[in-house]
Amino acid sequence: MSDFIIPAPERPFVPVAGGGRFPVRRIFCVGRNYADHAREMGHDPADPFFFGKPADAVLTGDADMPYPPATRELHFEAELVVALSGGGRDIAPEDSSALVWGHAAGIDFTRRDLQAEAKEKGRPWDVAKGFDNSAVCGMLRPVSETGPLEAGFIRLSVDGAVRQQGDLAQMILPVPQIIAHLSRLVALAPGDLIYTGTPAGVAACTRGQTLLVEIDGLSPLTTRIV
Repeated sequence: MSDFIIPAPERPFVPVAGGGRFPVRRIFCVGRNYADHAREMGHDPADPFFFGKPADAVLTGDADMPYPPATRELHFEAELVVALSGGGRDIAPEDSSALVWGHAAGIDFTRRDLQAEAKEKGRPWDVAKGFDNSAVCGMLRPVSETGPLEAGFIRLSVDGAVRQQGDLAQMILPVPQIIAHLSRLVALAPGDLIYTGTPAGVAACTRGQTLLVEIDGLSPLTTRIV
């Protein structure tokens, strides 16, 4: 019998290829992890940084993406998503691979106008990144099937036209270093998702458009903006 004073919220999850559900604990994201994207945003490539999204921001199952309120600039960012089955603090890069359960294609959506306003005023830009349905995630594939994803194409198409295209090998911080760096800031744990950054080509999308993310070795991800 539960002693919660209100009904406990359901645990967010990501579907797994072949069956099963991966429970989501926290969502971490890496900013400016591709040099070409850093440049297109007006920044010199430097050390990537981290930010978060709420666990319940995850949107799965190729569901439609409702256009969020309070923005006129909803930007897409195609990303490799890493799902952790282990965790800890101060993890060495050579030990990080054992913590990865699998990977998925993802989209980090951004309310770019709200982000620009927050940057201009020196304010946090949580609401520009951590809004409802802002962490779209495709079907998870276990690393036991794919192996470590160190290289391979990543691309995003809008209504069939390629808008983003790059290679996972272009990440400034590859996955082992991402996990190591992040574990120095927070304690990682099973159920954590890490969005690993996006290549150049980010742009606004509008209602009625269909976005497709393809990553070498993973299930494609589709979502329609409604």
